[in-house]
Amino acid sequence: MKYFKCLSICMILLGLSVPMVWAQAKDQKPVKVLTGEQLYAINCSRCHTERYPTERTSAQWKTILMHMRVRANIPADQAKKILKYLQENN
Repeated sequence: MKYFKCLSICMILLGLSVPMVWAQAKDQKPVKVLTGEQLYAINCSRCHTERYPTERTSAQWKTILMHMRVRANIPADQAKKILKYLQENN
């Protein structure tokens, strides 16, 4: 368990995608599921400063995220969570 936490922290520091859920033993409860807001902060701040969700419309965020998903190699499930966060908070 400690190995996976350390690995996830190292991945964040290196700017790599982080698994959605840390591995866990049968007798342990789930440790961490990243929210759309956290995924946005992790993925988008790798290359530039974060933008406020209110700076764009829902349609603009969708277009931007489609483009950045390819450039930043963001997995589809994470991209959906990020887009949901941006559109719900714009």
